[in-house]
Amino acid sequence: MPHHRYVALGDSFTEGVGDPDPTRPNGLRGWADRVAEVLATQTDDFGYANLAIRGRKLRGVLDEQLEPALALDPDLVTVYAGANDILRPRVDLDALVAAYDEALGRIAATGTRLLVWTAFDPGGSALYRAVRGRFALYNELVREAADRHGATVVDFWRLREYRDWRYWDDDRMHMGPAGHQRMAIEVLDRLGVAHDLQPLPLRDLPVLGRADRAREHATWVRESAAPWVHRRLTGRSSGDTVSPRYPTLTRLGAATGLG
Repeated sequence: MPHHRYVALGDSFTEGVGDPDPTRPNGLRGWADRVAEVLATQTDDFGYANLAIRGRKLRGVLDEQLEPALALDPDLVTVYAGANDILRPRVDLDALVAAYDEALGRIAATGTRLLVWTAFDPGGSALYRAVRGRFALYNELVREAADRHGATVVDFWRLREYRDWRYWDDDRMHMGPAGHQRMAIEVLDRLGVAHDLQPLPLRDLPVLGRADRAREHATWVRESAAPWVHRRLTGRSSGDTVSPRYPTLTRLGAATGLG
C-alpha cells in the first residue's frame, strides 16, 4: 500500500546534515528527502514533513517533535535519536530508552507504520571506539522496544560499508551524499518499497603521508571537533537557531524535489 503522509523525526541524521543542496530549506537534502521523493511517485496525495533538528538529544526530539508529528496524522513515521546522548560523558541508557519506548508506543498505537534505527558500530573509528559498548547496549534496548511495538528496524550497526570514510562528510560526524543515498536505499528496502535508486559513486580519498595526515587531522580538530566540544562545554547546540525544514506536510515538486 502506498504511503500518503510521511513524517520524519530526529536530529542531524534525519535533517540531512552532510548532504548539501542550496535550493532546499536549511541548504540540505538528506536520506529522508530521497525517500520522500520515491514515495511521492506512488500516490497523487502524498505529503512529507521533516521535523528533525541537528544537535537534539533524544528527549529533545520527543519533547519538541512527537506531538506535532502525531497532529499530522501520519501513516509512516521514522525516528532516529539517541546518538547525541550516547556521546555525552554520562548517560543513563535504561532511562533514555524507557522514554523512547513510551514514545514509540504512542506512535504505534495510532496504527502508523513505524521505522527506527540502531546506532552505527564505531568499532572501526579510533575517535568513537571508546564508547562502542554504549552503542551496543543502546542497540539491544532499541531492538527490544521495536519488537514490542512492531516497528521496522534499520540495523545501522550491521551496515559495514559505513566503516568506509567515503560514505561520511569531512567532519567525520555526519554522512556525506553517498552515505545519505545508501541510507535512503536501505530505508526503502526495509519498507518493501520498489525503487530505482542506485549507490552514488564514492569519491577518491587521497593517499597521504605522515605529515599530510597530521595537517589534515589538525584541520579537522580546529574546524569540527573543537567547535563540537565547545558547544558541549557551554551548553549550546548546533541547532539552537535552526527550524524544522518541513514542519507541515509538503507536496513534492519537480524543481527542487519539494514544493
